Amino acid sequence: MIPRYTRPVMAAIWAPANRYRIWFEIEALAAEAMSLFGDVPPESARVIREKGDAALAAFSDADLARIDEIEAETRHDVIAFLTWLAEKIGPDSRFVHLGMTSSDVLDTCLAVQLAQASDLLLEDLDAVLAALKRRAFEHKHTLTIGRSHAIHAEPTSFGLKLAGHYAEFARNRERLVAARAEIATCAISGAVGTFAHVDPRAEEFVAERLGLQAEPVSTQVIPRDRHAAFFCTLAVIASGIERLAVEVRHLQRSEVREAEEFFHPGQKGSSAMPHKRNPVLSENLTGLARLVRSHAVPALENVALWHERDISHSSVERNIGPDATIGLDFALSRLAGMMEKLVVYPAQMLANLEGLGGVVHSGEVLLELARQGVSREDAYRIVQRNAMATWTNLASPEGRSFRENLDADPEIAGRVSAEALDRATDASRHLRALDTSFVRVFGEAGPAAP
Repeated sequence: MIPRYTRPVMAAIWAPANRYRIWFEIEALAAEAMSLFGDVPPESARVIREKGDAALAAFSDADLARIDEIEAETRHDVIAFLTWLAEKIGPDSRFVHLGMTSSDVLDTCLAVQLAQASDLLLEDLDAVLAALKRRAFEHKHTLTIGRSHAIHAEPTSFGLKLAGHYAEFARNRERLVAARAEIATCAISGAVGTFAHVDPRAEEFVAERLGLQAEPVSTQVIPRDRHAAFFCTLAVIASGIERLAVEVRHLQRSEVREAEEFFHPGQKGSSAMPHKRNPVLSENLTGLARLVRSHAVPALENVALWHERDISHSSVERNIGPDATIGLDFALSRLAGMMEKLVVYPAQMLANLEGLGGVVHSGEVLLELARQGVSREDAYRIVQRNAMATWTNLASPEGRSFRENLDADPEIAGRVSAEALDRATDASRHLRALDTSFVRVFGEAGPAAP
């Protein structure tokens, strides 16, 4: 991911220094485990730990260049690292990587990195959830129009809209917790995963120390269905980001203007049109969501490796591991800030709600006629006729509101009282049952209706 969309805290997880630190930790733990079983002299395990720790603590660009130099000759990244490590440790390095294969290091390291990335992403999700919850309670009783097919439907609450997005991100958090648990898997099983050259207890020792679970059957690699599930989870989270971003983009349209992104002092929206206030953050989030989702398909295709292993997955994961997590981290952080500062216009929401002359109350009027004994077919015909008359003549001077058309309709006269029509065309009735949804989503109802 390019620096523009990269936060340093996530980038650090994928930096060479962190990768090599994890590689060494795996090797040192394996040596320590083997020293308990008599496969490695305890003194050698101690030397490996002390000299390796010192070398990694002082790791510099010169060390990185040395590893790259060795890899240019060996054409093998793990061997290049082990050769560099042997230069630092000395004769006891003969006990490093004992009985292990490269995938033991690479796959276990990737598991650690993805677990580290998941922990940051969970913090990001918590920030998004906190912002959505605060704004949902703030606007629990802010009337706005609900839309289906982008057309005015019935009134709703802006807080209820946000509560729906909160519920989705809460589900996404649960998905990520499950995906993290599934991906946090260790393999120290040697060539083709048979433990022929390494004691299974070493794998259990390394897994426990790294906070991982031992892979039940690792062939020579950890099965990639775990990784596919992980990246698909990131894709689902990205889709949730886009759903909310698209809502903000629509609400900020000049013709709607019910809410908009915060416009910073000194910010400029257009090089040609000084008046512009564009939804650049939510548009950016839409693009980032596309990128994160694009990594799901390669992850799925990585599942079908040949026999006990091949490396067709390797080049894919070297790209999608950093890019998907860095991109999602940036997007979630941006989304939390955007929602925290979102500017909301309740008066404009109310104006839009009333902009079609009251036809948005047609459903309740239909129900009221049915309650008064009118058949559903007749009630629908009567209400639709008055709604269409209102809709068609909205812009004309002689146009009447939906309520005025209803009052003038001879088929309604004497059937429905003025009080009943008042109730049916009162938008505030849509706020009276919000507590149920808020309790289900947040565990509390929040503020009572004013």
